Amino acid sequence: MLLAIDAGNTNVVFALVDGGGSIRARWRIATDPRRTADEYAVWLHQLLAMEGFAKADVKRVIIGTVVPRALHNLTVLAEKYFHQKPLVAGQDGWPIALDVPEPETVGADRALNAIAGHARHDGDLIIVDFGTATTFDVVDYSGAYKGGIIAPGINLSLDALVAAAAKLPRIAIEAPTDKSVIGRTTESQMLIGVYWGYVAMIEGLVERLKAEIGRPARVIATGGLAILFDKHTDAFDSIEPDLTIQGLALLAAKAKQTI
Repeated sequence: MLLAIDAGNTNVVFALVDGGGSIRARWRIATDPRRTADEYAVWLHQLLAMEGFAKADVKRVIIGTVVPRALHNLTVLAEKYFHQKPLVAGQDGWPIALDVPEPETVGADRALNAIAGHARHDGDLIIVDFGTATTFDVVDYSGAYKGGIIAPGINLSLDALVAAAAKLPRIAIEAPTDKSVIGRTTESQMLIGVYWGYVAMIEGLVERLKAEIGRPARVIATGGLAILFDKHTDAFDSIEPDLTIQGLALLAAKAKQTI
């Protein structure tokens, strides 16, 4: 088994991937750079046992992170408890071209999404990832990362709104029950603003990206909230929530072939 670790700004996702590339189990924990390898180990070993796995089943570890401070403790976790030297995504470069002026600034998650997206689909791609930020990434037909867009994530936007406006309550992000954009209560008006506002942003930016690409482009949505938005927009061609983990698995498989 491969233990693939995707450390994002909000959550760290651990996934067990078998030799055929299938995800056998996945777990999520809030990102905290102060969390020690010992704490990760206690939590993860219990979850492995609950799914019928043992730590000895893990033969390789790969880490992808956009949180540099989290890398040390995750590396210690791999070495101390799984007795594996982890592969760190991007540490020795990427197997795809990062065709942007500052390739070193491209987040590991975005490069991994590009790797997985190109492996799974032909032609040009637009990958929309719903995380702490909402990112739009353009991958051309050759698999090269061409750039994209970074927008505040929907939860980040809602947190900023509630923090800055004393009388606005905190609401849950959910798909509205109807398509009306005339809210009758404060809560419904807030939900309309964040939800339909994001749908309008997604549709508008995807349309502009397609026009600039100038060729047919498949739109892939990934991240935890992708399914939520798919309910009320036709902007996406497919929903692939595990794209980053799949990118890690592909990178690990490629690295194994070169050994």
